Amino acid sequence: MEMEEKSNILKYKPLGIYTQNENVVYMREDCHVCISEGFEALTRIRVSNNSTSIIASLHIITSDVLRPGEMGLSQIAAKKLKVSDGETLYVSHLEPIESLSFVRSKIYNQRLDYKAYKDIITDIIEGDYSNIHLSAFITACAGDRMDIDEISDLTKAMITSGKQLDWKKEIVVDKHCIGGLPGNRTTPIVVAIAAAYGLTMPKTSSRAITSPAGTADTMEVLTNVTLNGEEIKQVVEKEGGCLVWGGTAELSPADDILIKVEKALDIDSEGQLIASVLSKKAAAGATHVVIDIPVGETAKVRSEKAAKKLKEHMEVVGDSVGLKIKVVITDGSQPVGRGIGPNLEAVDVLSVLQNREDAPQDLKERALLLAGHLLELSEKVKPKKGHETAKELLESGKAYQKFEAICKAQGRFSKTYIAPYQFEVHAPRCGAVKKINNRKIAKLAKLSGAPQSKLAGISMNVCLGDVIEKGELLYKLHAETNGELNYALAYYENHDDIITIQ
Repeated sequence: MEMEEKSNILKYKPLGIYTQNENVVYMREDCHVCISEGFEALTRIRVSNNSTSIIASLHIITSDVLRPGEMGLSQIAAKKLKVSDGETLYVSHLEPIESLSFVRSKIYNQRLDYKAYKDIITDIIEGDYSNIHLSAFITACAGDRMDIDEISDLTKAMITSGKQLDWKKEIVVDKHCIGGLPGNRTTPIVVAIAAAYGLTMPKTSSRAITSPAGTADTMEVLTNVTLNGEEIKQVVEKEGGCLVWGGTAELSPADDILIKVEKALDIDSEGQLIASVLSKKAAAGATHVVIDIPVGETAKVRSEKAAKKLKEHMEVVGDSVGLKIKVVITDGSQPVGRGIGPNLEAVDVLSVLQNREDAPQDLKERALLLAGHLLELSEKVKPKKGHETAKELLESGKAYQKFEAICKAQGRFSKTYIAPYQFEVHAPRCGAVKKINNRKIAKLAKLSGAPQSKLAGISMNVCLGDVIEKGELLYKLHAETNGELNYALAYYENHDDIITIQ
């Protein structure tokens, strides 16, 4: 790409500004380019060098951090341009993003076809969409605004948008939980059981969207999860399975961009959810997938009716992209295990895998249920024999041996730690535990610092139905700093319905 007229040319200066996935360009208020081109703050503009170009949002600098003739970029923008200090860049007006017309159509509830979704997803990956555009797309697809064909088309568009792994195997298994249930960290246990049996299970997981921890956050306590495609391949070839973050592998990269905005909006619509889950599974090379849908008053899916609808849609879309799906509807009335937050969930996972007497039995049983279904779905285990086979693999220690081997193959097997700041919450009265609010427990764990602070979260001491005495320990808050602990306590003091005792 040839450099244009001098009026458009500026020198790059690194500013060290992190903006997640957002491309941002920084210019002086009196910059000759801003004045000559008529650029204003938040204008979307094209920034180019001799090899590539990106689209970025303009932020105006009113201090002298930039000298005349200089411009800055956010870290992600500089990385995409592969630009070095002092390099010459040029800026220009942005040509219209044609796929935005499809987003506008969707806002007015018109149905879109595969081409439309493909164009939108392509432009998202190219970095053409600002966070405002992404928010508009996510919101336009929320609720029941996508029919089953649209969800299939979006899923296919997301699969083809990035790399696709091929394991050269007839059966590659995977598992996913819809979420909304704090502490429900069954995946590492299921992977260990499946791989110990001899199945291939390359598990790519998301970081938390709206929860205190995703599988990738929990596994990061114990091992490296940011492996690239080649490294994932090596681990799986050696051990039969892996537990990694999907973002580094560039599988369905649009999903990772959308997830960050969904997290900010606290939106997780059905269509986007299905497309997110199944695109990741298909791109990771899976053929057989078990999906856990917890149902509960304060879970993500609140009714049996909604769960059955989601189950049906998952199966139809799965079939359209070549996946054999088994949906398991489970109890989502209360948190699973004791720990909520990356480190505390890792403690639970290890205690189950190590067959410790104090291991949370509800987590163990859920993991065995799902692992059993997965073994049967693979058709390598006879119907009705899955649970029994999974239990033998777990209780014999074979699953733990495999888990340890997978962690070491990913680079390390680390121990868990105890948070330096803790606060105990005791029962204000005697009675039975009638209700545990999943959403508020999760919120409390997030306010204590999870998942960014790995040691933060909540350790539960009671379950539904427990009869307790006044002053008995209900749960314990964990935090890495006193400030985060106080932040969580402010929420706790204003909400007396986190656990209901009657």
